[in-house]
Amino acid sequence: MEKLFDATALGEILIDFTECGVSANGRRLYQQNPGGAVANVMYTMSKLGAKTSFIGKVGRDVHGEYLKETLKRVGVNTDGLVLDPNVFTTLAFVTLSDKKKPSFSFARKPGADTQLQKPEVNKEIISTTKIFHVGSLSLTDEPSRSTTLYALDLAKNSGAIISYDPNYRASLWPNFEQAKQQLRIILPFVNLLKLAEEETEILTDETDPSLAAKKLVEAGISCVVVTLGERGALVCTKKGQKEVPAQKVENIVDTTGAGDAFWGAFLKKMIDNNVTHQNLSLEQAIEFAQFGNKIAAEHIKK
Repeated sequence: MEKLFDATALGEILIDFTECGVSANGRRLYQQNPGGAVANVMYTMSKLGAKTSFIGKVGRDVHGEYLKETLKRVGVNTDGLVLDPNVFTTLAFVTLSDKKKPSFSFARKPGADTQLQKPEVNKEIISTTKIFHVGSLSLTDEPSRSTTLYALDLAKNSGAIISYDPNYRASLWPNFEQAKQQLRIILPFVNLLKLAEEETEILTDETDPSLAAKKLVEAGISCVVVTLGERGALVCTKKGQKEVPAQKVENIVDTTGAGDAFWGAFLKKMIDNNVTHQNLSLEQAIEFAQFGNKIAAEHIKK
């Protein structure tokens, strides 16, 4: 079947209420921003010129309508986005550290993103996409967990490249062990993996990024990229691994979503170069990571 979309993501799209100062009477102020890691990846890819689509669920409320319009504004196809009047759009309250690194507090009991059901998945979109991208927030609860596995099976059978970013959020899991079990459950599907340095242990029991990446590649994942914050990223394939330095950024505004911008840029380069996980060389992966670092650097200055 003809591939109509360069990439499709399934998972969370939500509102990030990001701290932005205090009011005249000293109370915290929060700004409404579109968020959700997998949605951010599609947003970045679309802004870079890719044909993208998103599958997920929001509430039929003011936030859900805003998120749908945000995707449409940059050209992300929303035929797979369900607006459900029975659940509320998930909210995350974001606090920034002195280094502008975010911490999250979620209003999600349940949030709309956890309520996507198998019959609501747009199978035609999945069958016509080149890259299928997922995260782990859709694995925290049912029915979205089973729906994610169902969609991954469809995507794999259609020949899509499977991309995964675990995006671990401790507050959304009962305990570390359950998170570890669920975050690893989809690894057998995965062709391309992007994870943060602090997520290596949960996927591999290794805290060293180099050892973790090697372990994941040896398990069958074609390309593993570990983001290292201000140090850049570690790229690993069967041909070896290399650390790619980050671009130096002055006056960082907010690092929220920087890893998503990085990965969206990386995947866009794969599309531009017409490569798959099977023929992606280490040199190409390094080049794509360099481009990802560039886009991430632009993102955190905004």
